[in-house]
Amino acid sequence: VLSLTETEVSSCCFGAMEANGESHKVLFEKEGVFLHTNAKRNNQESTIPGTIRITERGGEPALEWSPLEEERGTAPQVVYSKKDGESEEETNFDPGYEPDWAVISTVKTCPPDRERGTEKGGWSSFSLPLSELSSLRRSRFSLGRNFLVLTSQGGAPLPPLHFHRGGTRELLAALQRYIILAPSPVDSRLFLVYPHDSGALSQSFDELQLFDDGTSDLVSRFIQDPYATTFGGFSKVTNFFRGALRPPHSPANHCSRGGAGVDGGGAVGGAEDEPGFELITCGVELIPRPEVKRAEPLNKWEEYFDEEGQLQNPQQIKEFIFRGGIAPSLRKDVWKFLLGFYPWESTAKKREEILRRKTDEYFRMKVQWKSVSEEQEMRNSLLRGYRSLIERDVNRTDRNNRFFAGSDSPGLGLLHDVLMTYCMYNFDLGYVQGMSDLLSPILFVTQNEVESFWCLTGFMQLVHQNFEESQEAMKQQLLQLNILLRTLDPELCDFLDSQDSGSLCFTFRWLLIWFKREFSFEDILTLWEVMWTGLPCSNFHLLVACGILTSQRVALMGSDYDFNMILKHINDLSMQLDVSYVLCCAEGIYTQLSSSPDVSAKVREVLGLCPLPVQSGISERSSSSPLIQSESTTTTSSQLGAVTEVQHPPPTYP
Repeated sequence: VLSLTETEVSSCCFGAMEANGESHKVLFEKEGVFLHTNAKRNNQESTIPGTIRITERGGEPALEWSPLEEERGTAPQVVYSKKDGESEEETNFDPGYEPDWAVISTVKTCPPDRERGTEKGGWSSFSLPLSELSSLRRSRFSLGRNFLVLTSQGGAPLPPLHFHRGGTRELLAALQRYIILAPSPVDSRLFLVYPHDSGALSQSFDELQLFDDGTSDLVSRFIQDPYATTFGGFSKVTNFFRGALRPPHSPANHCSRGGAGVDGGGAVGGAEDEPGFELITCGVELIPRPEVKRAEPLNKWEEYFDEEGQLQNPQQIKEFIFRGGIAPSLRKDVWKFLLGFYPWESTAKKREEILRRKTDEYFRMKVQWKSVSEEQEMRNSLLRGYRSLIERDVNRTDRNNRFFAGSDSPGLGLLHDVLMTYCMYNFDLGYVQGMSDLLSPILFVTQNEVESFWCLTGFMQLVHQNFEESQEAMKQQLLQLNILLRTLDPELCDFLDSQDSGSLCFTFRWLLIWFKREFSFEDILTLWEVMWTGLPCSNFHLLVACGILTSQRVALMGSDYDFNMILKHINDLSMQLDVSYVLCCAEGIYTQLSSSPDVSAKVREVLGLCPLPVQSGISERSSSSPLIQSESTTTTSSQLGAVTEVQHPPPTYP
């Protein structure tokens, strides 16, 4: 393990004690380790001081943190409350998509007799067996002190641990007595955790396909003679191999007080240069982000149809829409194609047939709920609940828009009827708050009950998973957004991690209803029609989110915002964003990531790009157009099911 000087050891406590008759060894102890809560800056409980320990109970080592106040029964705890100003507060309140997007609001003191632990909604002392530790992220943020983010094997991150008095190096050195910390090959600040078990390391090598020889004695041969076994004919090695393959007690894993060590280079072990080898630091090197300009909106339509009324070259039309949007006078017609009401390859005669059939089907479903008597509805709690939610949300949806303004507005009645009919169309999902936000722009453009309903069903095929009770799709999108942002701006991610905002949950509303409440009504029409094209990838909305976040980098980091201030700043962006600027940023980010050969496979997967061939050269990768996808790319769940045509390559622009 890493060696410690006498001065460093004096700041830590090693020892053993008996606790309640059970053997309890304290192997490492360090005070001055804080949790940063979401409390306001003038609240003295905005940081919770505590002690980090490595303990051993029954031969099982574990990492523990406890607040200093816990012994006196006054450990602060994060409490959730609803935004509407309700007096009721509950520690287990899940924001989800409650009215007005509930937020974390305050910190309270936990009573002495209250059960503590890693309860949802509050942080108290926690203990994590080292066998369950999956990874560790260490960062030295330029505006703050060192902090660590631990992730369990279940994937759940623990709250960031801030070392106000230093000590991350000593903690990592102590941890290496029991586990191996291997630097990630794609992120120099991330360390993967392996047990002191050669089988586990051999398995990890096989999964990475680093070597052709996958025999069981691979690690033992590394330990005995790592250079001859591994690098024989190579002249360059990476710090991933250096950190992961050296035995934990080898001299190269010791560092002196003046060496690079953990604090110096971000790697756990020493990184002394060896004769004949060149050390390469792993990291993602991105090409400069290209400048993108918006084009003129699509202002011609009829000339793209042949004599039978069939649209010619729909892919080119999608490209025009992606680059410039649609002229307002054409939206009513073009949106019906974008949202699957009419197939792109349909003729004029076929569209007449579709309109008759879908009109009949709509009114049959509408009659179903219209014919339910009050007595029947009293025995149907589900339908009664849907109606109550719809009536409440309709009365507060886009009331500043002239089409929905006034108590006797016909737009409100249409909004209500279409949403109630959708409950008949998809009774399993029914109505969930936020769906009225998706319908109102469609109804405003079409101003037709039947057309707006079927366009809504097409839109819901894109986003229906956002509204499912499990919220698995929302969690997946937040994870994908984190992957993209961490590749684009790791320092911004480190800052957000340090302020307990690394999960990016403050973007929940953005992703749920596709930025409906972030842009003006007119701008959201442009943004949505661009994203409905599916170009250049089905996850373009995540790139839009990245564009907004990176544009706020200076504002967030320059002011050293805490959790509450970050949340307030993001909420204050509503109606202040320029849709043209954001779209240019998003398209530039796509080109930047897709053209950079070193981005990870996960990034390429999020962008819908085909994996790079294992033996393809850099020149081959760099020569391909960044906006061209393979036609073999399968249709994702976020693409419209109504569109059955072969997916053509995205646009290549002059």
